[in-house]
Order: sequence, then structure tokens, then C-alpha cells
Amino acid sequence: MRRLLRMSYLVAGLGGVGFFAMSILLLGVWPGRTLEQQIRGTSPEHPLALTASETRGRKIYAREGCAYCHTQQIRYVAADVGRFGRATLAWETIFDYPHLWGTRRIGPDLSRESSVRSGDWQLSHLYAPRTLVTDSVMPPFPWLFDGAPDRPRQEARDLLDYLETLGRDRALAGPEGEAHALAACNCSDDAKRFAFAPAALNASPSRARRGADYPGLAPSSDRDRGEQVYSRYCANCHGPRGEGDVPGAAGLHPRPVNLTEHEYTLDRLGDSLWNGVAGTAMPAWRELGVEDLSAVAQLVRSFHVAQPEPAIPQLVLDLGARVYAARCSQCHGENGDGNGSAANQFPIAATNFRSQRPSLAASLRVLRNGVEGTPMAPWSGELSEAQLSAVAYFVRGFYQGGPSQ
Repeated sequence: MRRLLRMSYLVAGLGGVGFFAMSILLLGVWPGRTLEQQIRGTSPEHPLALTASETRGRKIYAREGCAYCHTQQIRYVAADVGRFGRATLAWETIFDYPHLWGTRRIGPDLSRESSVRSGDWQLSHLYAPRTLVTDSVMPPFPWLFDGAPDRPRQEARDLLDYLETLGRDRALAGPEGEAHALAACNCSDDAKRFAFAPAALNASPSRARRGADYPGLAPSSDRDRGEQVYSRYCANCHGPRGEGDVPGAAGLHPRPVNLTEHEYTLDRLGDSLWNGVAGTAMPAWRELGVEDLSAVAQLVRSFHVAQPEPAIPQLVLDLGARVYAARCSQCHGENGDGNGSAANQFPIAATNFRSQRPSLAASLRVLRNGVEGTPMAPWSGELSEAQLSAVAYFVRGFYQGGPSQ
């Protein structure tokens, strides 16, 4: 009897050890090997590893608990792919150990964050989130700065560097990398559809795009709707009445435009609202409907109050035309449409004076001082006051807008 009891204990013990070993093999070793093979088969030949600064930033990201609220994984479900872009491939996390995928989306997924927001917006948002996003629940991180959003400490710079790597490697892989990964992907048709097509790699509605199509806006009489949209999405940067002098603008370079100093066509505002302004902190607002955008565009146009202007002598306009042709047309185009021969060399598009007319005071200020954070340099050292005034008057003549345009 005792021998039988001892044998039963031995069998139970061996069975338990065997089951434990089998569970490790089936739940740990085997999936790990499978994942490693998949990564080797689908990854580009030379994925870009993290730099020293980016590695430090990843540690800061983990230390500050960013993964508690943000995921870094676009799941293989239609809702994720429609909101963020193509589903995450295993090789995209090849350098992540331990992984920072996260499990909650209190904040947006950051898998493709590298190309969504400008660096100065990211830093300002880290410093004081609610100055840029009214209803944000994200806590501020002022200890990463020396008292201002445009005075980041090294830790803030490292964290920004890390954020700008998220999604970078897959974007750099390009169409060749996507074709290689698709060919090597031993997965179902549904998985291939979510990971490779037809969604864009980055579907963020806030990502700024240059030269993309946009829907036409129509004149709107719904001022209440325009004020609601503007108050929620625009006032933090441009101010409650469009002057641009608010705390949220302090760390942004270039600063948000003073909307009261410009006349805009609906076409110009439609482009900026739908596509954002690439190279600046102005995001796209494609998550809003055309009716909302039309209403807020009409409100923005009302911020500018036209002032009586004196008749400009032809001699002054002729001088302005000569100065413009020699100094300005390379960027702003011969006809003021922003398509000059050098326009594509800069990250921020040159102003299209046919769809946007600055006030005379704004034109003179820009000509004298330039625009910080943009390729627009000051001309006061090369042009006389008479030349500056003449070209400021001249460019205003390009505008082709009107009350219904």
C-alpha cells in the first residue's frame, strides 16, 4: 500500500513537472521562436536602430508611465486600422525590450507618431497639455523643462527624439519593404488586408499634408456652430478672437498666425483646415465634417475688419513690382501664387498672395523682421524703407478673394 502511495506521488510529481515544462515550451519558447522567425523573414535588411538619445528617451517614456495611457500597437481590427493606419507588423518592435505596447487608449495610439505633430507642438504639449488641447486629461511634465515649453532640458529632448522614432522604420522601408514583408508574411488574407492594404500607413486625421486634395467649403451662416468649433479646436493657439497671443502659442515656432491681420479665401482656409500647414504646429482637422469646417472658416474670415486704404501712386507700385521680381518671386511665384522656382526647397510653403492678403502693417513687419521658424528672412538690411513699403503695397494686389470666395 505504501509502495503504491509512493508511486502515485512520484507519478503526480513527474506529471506536474512535465506539464510545467510543456507549458513553458508551448506558451513561451515556441511562440518566441515563431515570432523571431517572422521578424527575420519580414523585416528590412537594415532597420534603423535607436541612437543614444532615442534610447534614453525610451527609458524616460517608460519611467514617466506613458504606456499606461498610450498604446504602440495598431491591432488587426477594422476600427484600429481605420483610425490609425495599417496594423503593426512584428518587426516594427524589433528593438523593443521590454515592449511598450500598452493596453489602454486613454490617449491616442502612438505607433505612427513620428510624422503626425511638429517637435515644438510635442514639447509644448508635454509642458502643459491643456494649453493646446482643451479637454486633455494628460498630466503636465514641467520637470522636464526649465520653466518654459521652448526651454526643454535634455530629458525632454531625449523623449522627443524617441517619439519621433515611432513609425519611422516602417515609413523608411518604403514600398520595397512592404512588398518584402507581404511576400514573407505567413498569415491569413484578413491579416494581410489589415497590415498592408488598402489603408494608408498613417491614417491620422491630424497629420499635415502638403499639396494634397481637400473638399471645397461653402459660405456658412451658422455662426454658433463656427464659434463652438473654433472655441474647442482653434482658440488655444489662435486666441478667442484670433489674435494669436495666448499661452498655448508661447512655445510654437513659427507662432500661430494672427488671424485678424489677414484676409483669406474659403479655398485657402479649406486647404489649411483639411490638410494642416506642413512644417508648422498647425495640424489637419480631417476628423471634422465639411459643415463644421465651413462654419469655422466663415468665422475666421470675420475676424479681419477691412480698413480704408489710400490710393497708391503708380510709381510706387512699379517700384514694388521691380523689388518683388528681384527678391520675392523665386519663392512666392511671379503671380504671387506661392509656386516660385525655389518654393519646393523649403519645409514650409511660401504664402500664396492670391488667396491670402496680409494687412499693410503685417506685410511691413514681416519684411522688416522676417518670420521666426520659417524660411522668410528679414529684408531691412538689404532694402530701403521706400522699397519695403512699395513691395508691401504691391503684393496686396495679387489677392483674388471676395465676400463669397
